[in-house]
Amino acid sequence: MSQADRWLLPDGIEELLPPQAIALETQRRILLDQFHQWGYELIMPPQVEFLESLLTGVGHDLELQTFKVTDQLTGRMMGVSADITPQVARIDAHSWPVNGASRLCYCGTVLHTRAASLLSSRSPLQIGAELYGEAGSNADFEIISLMLQSVQAVGLKQVYLDLGHVGVYRALVAAAGLNHEQQRQFSEALLGKDVTAYAELVNKHISASYQAAFAALITLNGEPAVIARAAEIFRDIPGAMAALQDLQALTARIIARYPSLEIYVDLAELRGYDYHTGVVFAAYVAGHGQAIAKGGRYDQTGSVFGRARPATGFSADLKQWVALTGVTSLTADAIFAPLDPSEQLWQAVQKLRGEGKRVISALSSTDSAQTCNCNAQLVNVNGQWVVESISLKGSA
Repeated sequence: MSQADRWLLPDGIEELLPPQAIALETQRRILLDQFHQWGYELIMPPQVEFLESLLTGVGHDLELQTFKVTDQLTGRMMGVSADITPQVARIDAHSWPVNGASRLCYCGTVLHTRAASLLSSRSPLQIGAELYGEAGSNADFEIISLMLQSVQAVGLKQVYLDLGHVGVYRALVAAAGLNHEQQRQFSEALLGKDVTAYAELVNKHISASYQAAFAALITLNGEPAVIARAAEIFRDIPGAMAALQDLQALTARIIARYPSLEIYVDLAELRGYDYHTGVVFAAYVAGHGQAIAKGGRYDQTGSVFGRARPATGFSADLKQWVALTGVTSLTADAIFAPLDPSEQLWQAVQKLRGEGKRVISALSSTDSAQTCNCNAQLVNVNGQWVVESISLKGSA
């Protein structure tokens, strides 16, 4: 490796410099404070765990995204966390086994072997909230509301909500008696919105009695009214009807609380199909094709840890939110303290810092308010140090 290459970072791995770092930290504080106000307890899962614990009960996609290393102490395989949600399920089952509803939140860096898309980082700062112990739709409604309030809290505009329910597809699969391999093929076609491949699979594997229902599934997307249309098509499939009734009631509550929110329903949305068990949802902003937050219900994931629990939650990449909201100038409210060894100046500086003010002390005679990007300075007036505002012409 040449000297010129030593500073290069791997593709998809980035560092945050001022002012992006302070913008991210500001958003992190806003969101964690909001989670706390809603009753969510902060946890900090480890960055690495034994592989069998980290990947137990999750889909194949997460295994492919996980970096694997050997523990030099035990010789066992460990994984670097690629998704904090399964770790939270383990914590709910063993480390923090609360009776009744348990609300947990987190914020930490995860690592992916490959970026999820061209716009994604391989080291997202994942922030999220999970609600355990409540199977009813009240829990889904709370989590979706918290996600929407979080998006609003950081200043993201023109948000719309994508809603689905994997129970509809699961009911169709059960009624048609599809095996595991056939389910995989159908799921891939639906995820890729490959209409031609999906139609071929329907003709090949689905009996005449269910072909119309399967053929309709990939077309059932659009405004919330599509749920009523689906109910007509799937009226003879009990499991599908139960899922649709659940989704219809949830959608009505969301519309009542957020009447101006644009909602898009997609009953063929199977993101996380191996993992999710009910309602799935994602938030988008206008002009950005990638989801900015996503989540859903994933009941019984904790069963592999010996404690099956209803669960729902959402997560997001805080780096992505910072990129979308933008950052402010490096110049912030800061006070410059000149080079002066007096105890009186030191006490004035400490008093200001104790009040939460930002004070930057000179290190040499060449330092000034301008070179330190300060918009105020301490000046000695009749033996008293006072703050004086200044203008920073041409500052960034």
